[in-house]
Amino acid sequence: MRLWHEKLIPLLPSQQLLGQHRECCALRGNGWGKPHSTVNYIFKYSPYKLFQYHLKIIHEMKHRGYNVQPLWEEPTYRGKSAERHPNLESITFKDDQTDKGKIYPEHNEEYLNECLDNLQKKGINIKLNVK
Repeated sequence: MRLWHEKLIPLLPSQQLLGQHRECCALRGNGWGKPHSTVNYIFKYSPYKLFQYHLKIIHEMKHRGYNVQPLWEEPTYRGKSAERHPNLESITFKDDQTDKGKIYPEHNEEYLNECLDNLQKKGINIKLNVK
């Protein structure tokens, strides 16, 4: 599994969106118990960034009518089997589509193309409106 490029979140089919929610829940909790090259970069950053990314997923899920456990909307929550983060400082995030507004700097144009290729191999063709 991977964290899809942030620009793709509102365009993901339901199966990928729900899978992304499960992935975020696992990563915020105790993880999968083993490293995975496609998501390890997130551990270089504050767990608050993963919370911010997960919140984008949650907002899209709610927009589509899904119900989400409200506890996941709390930055310190890590699931039922992990202790909450004791001192998690918030990080300002400007929610826009510029590079400065990205949660993860790894979510660049190259990564966007990797994600689009990955989705295409699954039979999912997403067209982005390029300005």
